[in-house]
Amino acid sequence: MKRVTGSDFLEALRDSAPVMFGYIPLGTAFGVLFQSLGYHWIYAPLAGVLIYAGSAQFMAIGLLAASVSYAEAFFATLVLNSRHIFYGLSVMSRYPARGLSRWYLIFGLTDETYSLITARPPESPGNVRYLVYLTGMNQSYWVIGCALGASLQSLFAFDSRGFEFCLVALFLVLLIEQVRTMSKRWLLAVALSASVLVYLLIPKQFLLVAIGLCLVTLVVYVRTGGEHG
Repeated sequence: MKRVTGSDFLEALRDSAPVMFGYIPLGTAFGVLFQSLGYHWIYAPLAGVLIYAGSAQFMAIGLLAASVSYAEAFFATLVLNSRHIFYGLSVMSRYPARGLSRWYLIFGLTDETYSLITARPPESPGNVRYLVYLTGMNQSYWVIGCALGASLQSLFAFDSRGFEFCLVALFLVLLIEQVRTMSKRWLLAVALSASVLVYLLIPKQFLLVAIGLCLVTLVVYVRTGGEHG
């Protein structure tokens, strides 16, 4: 039975409050780092509106600073966010079958939003407004953080050294969470070995080549029946 806790808006506001305390500071760090590259501050919140992928946006800072090719940037971003495809399928039944709300909910699905959605019992189609409010609020927190950090950096131009640690910390957290849930940790050893080897041999293209080698390894592993081993 659906809980009676007031309007869908107020319920979504309450449920999204923990995300706000994480997204605004992290978005602020992204805005500071992004604007420190010399771009106009408006591009930081614009990235939050059009891209809305925290880890990918942080990664874009390093890619832009390193002047990598468009192919590398596209491939790295695609692989990094491919996880959304797999766990996003598990919430499709909760989304409307058609309409703009369905496409926005697909676009706005993040790790944190997914966690909040799946923590609730399956909802009826009539509660789509709650899902839209929840997704929209979470994105608004991120955009506010991006705008705040970029505008502050633009106005005061303070030293942003050390803010890049947010990127390292973010990926370390993602890595730790992935390792904790991995049943076959030798795959991590393969990924690390491929990255180190390719970096020593082809340092300028190591990201693209290392990701390609890891994907080939996974495909061969699955095709040879490794998932049953």
